[in-house]
Amino acid sequence: MENLEKLVQEETWDVEEGSQNNVLSSSMQLFLIIKRSLKRCSALTKSQTLYNLFRVFQRVLKAYATKLFARLPKGGTGIVAAATGMDGQIKTSDRDERVICYIVNSAEYCHKTSGELAESVSKIIDSQFADRVDMSEVQDEFSAVITRSLVTLVHGLETKFDAEMAAMTRVPWGTLESVGDQSGYVNGINMILTSSIPVLGRLLSPIYFQFFLDKLASSLGPRFYMNIFKCKQISETGAQQMLLDTQAVKTILLEIPSLGQQTSGAAGYSKFVSREMSKAEALLKVILSPVDSVADTYRALLPEGTPMEFQRILELKGLKKSDQQTILDDFNKGAPAISQPSSVAPVSQATPPAPPTTTVAAILNPASVGFIASREDVLTRAAALGRGAATTGFKRFLALTEAAKDRKDGPFRKLFNA
Repeated sequence: MENLEKLVQEETWDVEEGSQNNVLSSSMQLFLIIKRSLKRCSALTKSQTLYNLFRVFQRVLKAYATKLFARLPKGGTGIVAAATGMDGQIKTSDRDERVICYIVNSAEYCHKTSGELAESVSKIIDSQFADRVDMSEVQDEFSAVITRSLVTLVHGLETKFDAEMAAMTRVPWGTLESVGDQSGYVNGINMILTSSIPVLGRLLSPIYFQFFLDKLASSLGPRFYMNIFKCKQISETGAQQMLLDTQAVKTILLEIPSLGQQTSGAAGYSKFVSREMSKAEALLKVILSPVDSVADTYRALLPEGTPMEFQRILELKGLKKSDQQTILDDFNKGAPAISQPSSVAPVSQATPPAPPTTTVAAILNPASVGFIASREDVLTRAAALGRGAATTGFKRFLALTEAAKDRKDGPFRKLFNA
């Protein structure tokens, strides 16, 4: 047992490209020692002593899971981190990303092999102990390591995007004279993904790569949308340039599965990216709309918007406070059509949304027909302001732990049946 505990304590986190199943060597060595110990003990006794040994296996495996968890990069803490805006942010190097992938794979290997170990022990131990042989708590520990590792990968990439998001807000959108190629911050986003994604796609199994993509899209889409509000005044030319940039970013995000050479589950991811990025496209089309129709355009393209968000759009358009108030007064008269919060997918420019729920009296009111017709007209005009994006629904991936149960690759069961 000393060998087991020593192995857990002395893990050096060396990773070797092309090693079996891209797992840390210590995880495989750990189970080889467990196998030898189990074989020797079961040859002598199958009662209390064997059960005590199994309990040692549980303790050592939990300690190993803790060791894996502790190796993950942590966010900045303390006064300095808070003062510099780095509190809670996670920085990851290229090597960190590779190590995290190995931790994911090692935790998956340990999760699977722990269950097989319990099955093997329950078959050979005396019947009075069989019901107490269980590795579910140990497996939960490794599942937590997997989830935390994948989230850490996403947070690491988020931190890498900080500089590009800041650069986006510094572009003089209010004074651009012409629309050109995609902006520098877009190229920066592309370089970050081009550097990281191929490695992650090569090291992660398809199911965990898809889980990573799901979390990444859930983060970057809304973040890009909110970043537009952090910009200063946006002119018509600036909005057109930003719309071009937005479509370029969407294209870059849609190409991530191909970049990682894992396209088997890309359909759901692509739908989600299109839906999230079309929010930003819709927002820019509202900014591009004429002042006299900006309220109607906002309601039509972003029906889940808020009055506060609409006021910020008027500020981005560069309207004076006095002019803003007049439009806001008119807008607030139609406030019941606006709901809280602004976190639902945008309206598809190709297919107008169903109108809000109305009462029977409103349905019988001929004026309601006119409202729907004007809504159609607003959507048509808004679509002409820039290229639209398809916004179909997104079918969420299965929960990570459930999906992991269905994996059939990696025949480790024979390790304990040999």
